[in-house]
This record gives sequence, C-alpha cells and structure tokens, in this order.
Amino acid sequence: MDFKIVPVGDSALTIVFGNKIDPEISRIVRVARKYLTKKNIEGVNEYVQTYATLMVHYRPVEIGYDELAARIETELSGMDPEGDRLKKKTILIPVCYGGEFGPDLPTVCAHAGLSEEEVIRRHSGADYLIYMLGFMPGFVYLGGMDHSISTPRLKDPRERLEQGSVGIAADQTGIYPLVSPGGWQIIGRTPLNLYDHDREEPILYEAGEFIRFVPVSEEDFWKIRKQVEENTYTYQWIREE
Repeated sequence: MDFKIVPVGDSALTIVFGNKIDPEISRIVRVARKYLTKKNIEGVNEYVQTYATLMVHYRPVEIGYDELAARIETELSGMDPEGDRLKKKTILIPVCYGGEFGPDLPTVCAHAGLSEEEVIRRHSGADYLIYMLGFMPGFVYLGGMDHSISTPRLKDPRERLEQGSVGIAADQTGIYPLVSPGGWQIIGRTPLNLYDHDREEPILYEAGEFIRFVPVSEEDFWKIRKQVEENTYTYQWIREE
C-alpha cells in the first residue's frame, strides 16, 4: 500500500493515498480512517476523509509533526488494506422530483435532450457511493451519476435552497441537508432529515456507504414528512447479505 504524509499548517497533516477519484482508493482511505481511529493516538483530535486523502488534526502541544508522522507510518505499515471489505450498505432516500420541489428539472432535461421521466429514471437508477462528507453537516459527495444527465451549475446561485434539495452540478449529484445558498440545478427534494443534531447519530450515513434515490409522489412526500416530524418514520436500508 503506497502513501505519503505531508504537513498541513502547524496542527494537521495529510496522508495521501492517490491523486484521483476512484472507489478503491476511497475504500482504502476509509479503512485507514477506521484503523487509525481504533489506535487512539494521543494528541489526535479527528480524522477527516476526502476523495483520496486522510487529514489528521492534532494538538501540537501533545505530539509533534515528526513524532505523529512516524507513528502513523508505523501503524499503517501493519494495516491490511484488504482486511475490511465491508458488505454494501445502502440507504434509500425518497425524492419528489420536479414541480416546486425541482424547479431546475426542465433545465436538466433540455440540456440532456431527455424527457422528465427519463431523467428521473436515470438519476434514481444508480447506487451512489459516498466518497466523503463536507461543506455542511451531512452534505455528501457522491460518485456514480449517469453522465448523460450532467448539467452545469447555475450561473447565478440561489440565496436559499430548502432543506433536502437534491441537485446536479456538472458530473455530481448531491443533497442539501440544511437550508443553504447554492448553485446546483435542483431537480427534487427529500422529506427526510439527513442531519439532526438531536439524534443519537446526527448524520444518517458515512463515507463508504451508498445512497439510492427513490421517486415518490407529492402526496407521499408530505406523508413521509409528517412521519419524520412525528419521529415515526423508519429509515430504510438495504444491507448486502
């Protein structure tokens, strides 16, 4: 397993496992994050996974860069990168496409030269790998979107996107878990709370898991939303046997 360690300021370092977006590299980064977390290295605050790197935030008053880099190199030399091939875990995300929930669906259709039904079919027809989380709590960076529905970002970002807005930006798709400004082409909305600070696990998913979008009607959207607000909704997962 090849990697290199480089400093980032005076209280962080980055472990670089590659230089491209690749499912296998992402898996190794995830394995390394979980492996190092279990080692409880004194002075380390947190590990932050990206597409091909793992950033390590640490307290320099407790451990210096050279000591930490040496410790990490030693630990990773004993890690089996094949030893944690987890079974596939996919969360189902209901989405109401188009209309007031997806004002940019016609734009995506025009850009792709496809009907609304076909864009929805292609967008909901894949299981999307969660490469990493960032930007805001619960925001996912996904891989696996059909390139035929790729659409450029908005030239003028909106000042407000509603919680649960599902969008496309170039070759990526994602979900805004909280109200936010944003420049993605919004094609639908989910009624789920993807981030809830009052939950035992505030974020529903983590890097290495998958998301599958499930089209629902507007009527079903509001039914699910009511269940979510009343804490009676059961989040649905598919686990590989």
